[in-house]
Amino acid sequence: MEEHSNQKLNLASKRHNPIPELWWFFAVAACVKLLLIPSYHSTDFEVHRHWLALTNSLPLSQWYFDETSPWTLDYPPFFAYFERFLSVFANIIDPQIVDLQKGLNYNSNTVVYFQRVTVIVSDLCLVYGVFRLSRNLDSLRRKSIWVLIIWSPMLVIVDHLHFQYNGFLLGVLLISLSYLEEGNDLMGGFVFAVLLCFKHLFAVAAPVFFVYLLRHYCWGGGFLRVFKRLSAMGAVVVAVFLAAYGPFVYYGQIQQVISRMFPFGRGLCHAYWAPNFWVFYIILDKGLAFLLRRLGFNIQAPAASFTGGLVGDSSPFAVLPRVTPFTTFIMVLVALSPCLIKAWRDPQPGKITRWVAYAYMCGFLFGWHVHEKASLHFVIPLAIVAVQSMDGARHYFLLSIGFSAIFESGVSVKKASLENKRDDQPELKTRTAAQKIGFSIGRVEKNYLVGIIVVEIWGRFLHPLVFGDKFPFIPLMFISIYCTIGIMYSWIWQLKWIVRCVGS
Repeated sequence: MEEHSNQKLNLASKRHNPIPELWWFFAVAACVKLLLIPSYHSTDFEVHRHWLALTNSLPLSQWYFDETSPWTLDYPPFFAYFERFLSVFANIIDPQIVDLQKGLNYNSNTVVYFQRVTVIVSDLCLVYGVFRLSRNLDSLRRKSIWVLIIWSPMLVIVDHLHFQYNGFLLGVLLISLSYLEEGNDLMGGFVFAVLLCFKHLFAVAAPVFFVYLLRHYCWGGGFLRVFKRLSAMGAVVVAVFLAAYGPFVYYGQIQQVISRMFPFGRGLCHAYWAPNFWVFYIILDKGLAFLLRRLGFNIQAPAASFTGGLVGDSSPFAVLPRVTPFTTFIMVLVALSPCLIKAWRDPQPGKITRWVAYAYMCGFLFGWHVHEKASLHFVIPLAIVAVQSMDGARHYFLLSIGFSAIFESGVSVKKASLENKRDDQPELKTRTAAQKIGFSIGRVEKNYLVGIIVVEIWGRFLHPLVFGDKFPFIPLMFISIYCTIGIMYSWIWQLKWIVRCVGS
């Protein structure tokens, strides 16, 4: 009788059309974003405005050579084509938006409304990706994913205040993952190749995609089958990259494009330090330098300071060895290795999203010149994982609340309210219409989350009282250090899950 009832519920869930409800979620989010149009925006707003002007005013052969602005084009060609597409409409609305000689910081109402609206509309890609990943889930899990992603405070702040197109790009990532979870590996590989030609920083997960697709799609069934499938996947990926980079190869500019995309001269750390492993390395170097100076050693501080808050070559250290891009590359690969082993031994479509999220966290922790906003690359996919288990839900709860993104302007993004939702039993409880998820967090997690409030109180109130305008980097430094502890905890939690699965 109970089995028959569950079958009826599953059948009703499949018959239910989630699209009208999904549109409602998007509409609510869009209304909030429209209200935020007059709000603060960062220099990224002018970066994208300049790219509209650049791609509209200059021939393609000059896009990656232009230096009329400090904000030179440094994204892959598909994103440049995307800007060129948007510039057609910008030119209709206000020709001055695409005037390359207009100068910096053109900030009329027309450009503000136009660029803000383009981000809102491009979020439809994110909505489609969320729909594809959640359409076969039960109603509660489906709506939970919609809330965590479509209503993500991090995405709203980064895209619709700070200003970027992360929602659009993450939508492409989710579409690729949805195809892989369905077993459509060829389409999944195709969409991921498209994503890499929009933003190359997503390439951190490329080793996971490569190993998984090689093992799950290409391997097995005899030499002829392997050859056919490997050729098909290779042809799809090559075709995508030819469409993106082919014109620049034709003009003999591919070296210039690559140099713009990978500016290794910017240094190990972004301004004000992303909360990753290198924060500990920097603190250790500064601590050793201070101690050695007190002991009488002649230790000179490097000319490029890590605490200046400026984007530049901040790689020199006073005591510890200099970190190179190759070093960070090797560290990312080593951190990824358990995941790659698992993807090869047991390539399960249902686990690919978790593996990709882990890969992006490895890139965030150990990568070169990591920006704080790169945390979205693993936070958003982990929202899919969060609805699959109690451990996943607890982990996402800690990560999403504990993570703080720090911007160049000194704006700190935080979410420090502590909710502890309890139930009589922690496991999933099946009811007639839905499932209710109840979980509790441990003492360590509670103390960590409370600590965020302490750090914020210091930065917002106590530091100005004690130091006034002096040492403005200290509050942001504290946030970086504290959030690094949470990110490392999260990474270790995910690594333990990967290793446990490898051993099983």
